[in-house]
Amino acid sequence: MRAMVLKKQGQALELTEYKTPAPGPDEVLVRVMACGVCRTDLHVVDGDLTHPKLPLIPGHEIIGIAVETGTGVNHIKPGDSLGIPWLGKTCGRCSYCVRGDENLCDEPLFTGYTLDGGYAEYAVADQRYCFKIDINRNSFTGLAPWLCAGLIGYRSLKMAGQAQAIGLYGFGAAAHIITQVARWQGRNVFAFTRPGDSESQRFARSLGAVWAGGSDESPPERLDAGIIFAPVGSLIPTALKHVRKKGVVVCAGIHMSDIPSFPYSLIWEERRLISVANLTRADGAEFLEIATQIPVQTHTTVYPLEEANIALDDLRKGNLQGAAVLVP
Repeated sequence: MRAMVLKKQGQALELTEYKTPAPGPDEVLVRVMACGVCRTDLHVVDGDLTHPKLPLIPGHEIIGIAVETGTGVNHIKPGDSLGIPWLGKTCGRCSYCVRGDENLCDEPLFTGYTLDGGYAEYAVADQRYCFKIDINRNSFTGLAPWLCAGLIGYRSLKMAGQAQAIGLYGFGAAAHIITQVARWQGRNVFAFTRPGDSESQRFARSLGAVWAGGSDESPPERLDAGIIFAPVGSLIPTALKHVRKKGVVVCAGIHMSDIPSFPYSLIWEERRLISVANLTRADGAEFLEIATQIPVQTHTTVYPLEEANIALDDLRKGNLQGAAVLVP
């Protein structure tokens, strides 16, 4: 099979011929139909996340078709359409797993980081961490971003509680999906983009944002919550300044630049600052049901597998609206 492989962090991926893997016990071999390109992939490739398996096939927003199953697989059969997310396996034994917080597992494995991922023609995944996907209402490429941008975005939205006025900082793949969910739930979305990015602001308004402006601007009213998708630590005090008393600021990324100091007054009056780590399978099942019901429509730019480095660079430079997706 062909795969785009990371051999050393900080270097470009290399197109490599691999032997197609065989599924082990409880595993499924999936023919990859599409794989989203996520900002976490950039953090892996660029070296911000420092302990990947090397060599590594990145990619954790996988949509594919099961072609072979290993022993013990009992709820997936060849021909099933599947989604494979970032969280690839958990121990099931630690205190977090036992109490239902598997996203905080002490011994997790992650697709496209400590497990080979979807920048390839085939991928192997644990059956317990695959979602059955209904492709009738969407395309493979349209569904791929649901598997991280959608799932992590949805968990972040849940962390915002009952917030009615929500600011989204960084209007990329996750924000353009979660705007649709939030609007469907009857909430108001305020979109913050890079200063001067009028194209992204128009895109946000086209999806139902009631206001869109640069991250250097103030919204027309106080927010109940802010969700930070951009990996920019300086946005935290900015978002805290915009939320009302008892408001919450949710940090949705797996990596963020350093947070500058800020006065205590920004977090006083019971404002909260929390982070989101990974996802649970329950989050996935809940989001996929809602996203199908809405239905969420993703804006994608499609690249052939061998142009993965171009897709990553376009994401790095902010040259995308919506999500980038690789197709083998």
